[in-house]
Amino acid sequence: MNAPRIQVLVAEDSNAFRDGLRDLLKATSDMSLVGEAINGLEAVEQAKRAQPDVILMDLHMPSLNGIEATRQILHTSPHIAILVLTMYDDDESVFAAMRAGARGYLLKGALKNEIQRAIRSVASGDAIFGPGVAQRMATYFAQMPAAAASAFPELTEREQEILQLIAQHHTNQEIAQKLQISPKTVRNHVSNIFAKLQVAGRSEAILRARDAGLGRANPK
Repeated sequence: MNAPRIQVLVAEDSNAFRDGLRDLLKATSDMSLVGEAINGLEAVEQAKRAQPDVILMDLHMPSLNGIEATRQILHTSPHIAILVLTMYDDDESVFAAMRAGARGYLLKGALKNEIQRAIRSVASGDAIFGPGVAQRMATYFAQMPAAAASAFPELTEREQEILQLIAQHHTNQEIAQKLQISPKTVRNHVSNIFAKLQVAGRSEAILRARDAGLGRANPK
């Protein structure tokens, strides 16, 4: 008995690239194309209706970007594997996608067999990254001080992440943009950080963070 095909939804606003993915999926015996979306809103709607195994998700689309679409889809359908397929490999895009819950990240220059292999990998529960993206992630984490994760155990992971950015002198607005969260959420986290560290304000928090080794590396 043959294994069921991997059901794939394509979310891509470029007609030419979408055509190429459609042809690739149709020519792959263990995959089926179950839908196409040309913007983030359509991706959310079709994911809810089709419940695919994998979504090939572009990041920069009209109506709703791929990061927010990923977040909304996984909120209601956490079993869907989302594989980002984009032309952007900057740190901000990569880590925003990972925080949103994407299981893989490939660049649009990937070879057809790389895309096929990535689809199979994320469908089976693995995480996969293109070579360039994997290197960027390794470099990013290598630059982060070991103290960042353990210096302030009273802080949550998100609060430690925000404290790292505070120590790099980022404003609340900049932090909100980097982490793809609202300024109000950042303000709430910052208040919690100050309370837990028992500091009077931003300057004192920066001093405490830098004494612990945070903020000395400045990832893009």
